[in-house]
This record gives sequence, C-alpha cells and structure tokens, in this order.
Amino acid sequence: MSETRSDGDLLRAIAADGDRRAFEELYRRYAPWLTARMRGRCADAGVVDDVVQETFLAVWRGSARYREEGDVAGWLWRIGSRRLIDALRGDGARGRLRQALARLRHRDEASAEERVLAGVEHGDLAGALVRLSPELRAVLQATVIDGLTTREAAVLLGIPPGTVKTRALRARKQLREALA
Repeated sequence: MSETRSDGDLLRAIAADGDRRAFEELYRRYAPWLTARMRGRCADAGVVDDVVQETFLAVWRGSARYREEGDVAGWLWRIGSRRLIDALRGDGARGRLRQALARLRHRDEASAEERVLAGVEHGDLAGALVRLSPELRAVLQATVIDGLTTREAAVLLGIPPGTVKTRALRARKQLREALA
C-alpha cells in the first residue's frame, strides 16, 4: 500500500523535481472538483475543459507558485477563475467583432473606419488627420491604432473616460465629413 502524500508534498515535488507522478496525483485529486466548479460559472464545456487544462499547465510549468498559504483548492480556484475570466473576455471580444463585421456587411452607409481605409487608397487620409486637433488625433491613436479600451486610453491620456468617448465621436464625425 502506497503512502498518500499531502498536497504540499505533491506541489513541492512538482516544483523541485518536475515529478510527473506527483503532478498526476494532484490532477486526479483536484481536476474533477475544479471542472465542476467552473461549470457552475460557464456553460461551455469546451471552455471549461481548456481552462482546467491551462490551470494545471501553469502548475506544471511553474508559472503558478504555491506559497503554502491557504488550501490548495482555493489556490487552484484563483488560478482557474482568472483564466476563465480571460477566456470569457476573449470570447466576448471576438463575438462583438463578429457582430460588428456582420452589421457592416449589411449597411448601406460606410463607417468612419471604412471611409478612412478608403481614404488611404485615395491619399486624402493624411490631410484629414492633419486637420484634426491634437486632442482628437491622440484619442484616435490610442483607441484605433493602439487598440486600447476607453478606460485604458483615459489613463494613458490623463482624461476621463467620458472625454475619450466624446473626442472619439467628434474625431470620427470630422473624418467622415473630410473623407466624404
């Protein structure tokens, strides 16, 4: 009969020696529990399975280090829940992009971004951008070119998020008029 190792012993063996058996034992102990908890937060079994695998992969690679504070289940839950949030945010962004592209395909009027891209072909984009105020250009740089969220752009530019939104709307309107 083999001796059952504590969670701490298993984690130390994984971290120090890359002990595959210790890792497999830890996985058998906690993967079903973590999967069940994740499924309570996300109905997509595929996403949950990926998140559980990524959680244990972080343990195996050592990118997640147990500091022997609290229980191992709670530690694994924190790792997994962060990865689940990241996965759901990614799906949310992809979903919004798909919806936006679908709307663009069925619209008669081109968006400001489409007109900007068309303007690049005709060479009048540079002139339209130069005519924007520095504040509006900075917001376009941060949100369109750099791909920052409104909140991230606000922090970068040192202005409130509402101001970022207002300036972005004004910039798009001015570009639309200039490129029409």
